Amino acid sequence: MFCTKCGNELSEKDRFCPQCGHATEAAPASGPAAAARLTLDVENKKIAGVCAGFARYLGIDVILVRIVWLVLAISGGVGVIAYLVAWILMPKERPAAPAAASEFAGQRG
Repeated sequence: MFCTKCGNELSEKDRFCPQCGHATEAAPASGPAAAARLTLDVENKKIAGVCAGFARYLGIDVILVRIVWLVLAISGGVGVIAYLVAWILMPKERPAAPAAASEFAGQRG
């Protein structure tokens, strides 16, 4: 692999060129745009997956999100309304693609 800016040869582990500092294509993007989409978490859900989805999106513990949501629900009812709105508006996450495994299973013969 070579740096697209200076042409220096890079190893597969390099995220930045050691000569010019240019990011390689293998470097992961950072920031909220690179994070997973805000979706309902169907694997770690308790009711609808709203809190687990927010926790995954924000990168924090799901217990903390559930406690904050409970406090909002008890203190003024805002948490209940916000939970229902999030439940309706947030899309469900797409499951991991097991299609590759089933594709090979049909070729066994």
